[in-house]
Amino acid sequence: MAPMKGRLKKEVTDINREIRNRVAGYIVTALGLVAGLAWNNAVQGFIEYFFPANKSGSIWAKFIYAVILTLVVVFISFYVVKLLRGKDIQEEDKKKSEVKSKGLK
Repeated sequence: MAPMKGRLKKEVTDINREIRNRVAGYIVTALGLVAGLAWNNAVQGFIEYFFPANKSGSIWAKFIYAVILTLVVVFISFYVVKLLRGKDIQEEDKKKSEVKSKGLK
C-alpha cells in the first residue's frame, strides 16, 4: 500500500510540475507576442518614415522586412526546439542511468 501511495504522490507532483511549466510557457509566449507587436509597429513606422507611402519602394521594404523576419523566426524556432530536445534526451539518459544503478545494487 505504501509504495502505491508514493507512486501516486510522485505522479501528482509530476502533473503539477507539468501544469506549472505549461502555464509559464503560455505566459512567456503571450508576453513575447506583445513585445513582437510593439516591435512590428516600430519597424512599420521606420519603413513609412524612410519610404513614404507615395513611393513604390514602401511596399517592397515591407515585403523584405516580412521575409527577413520570417527567416529569423524560423531559425530561432529550430534552435529552441533543438535545445529543448537536447535537454529531454539528457533527462532521459539520466533517468536510465539511475534505473541501471538501482538495478545493480
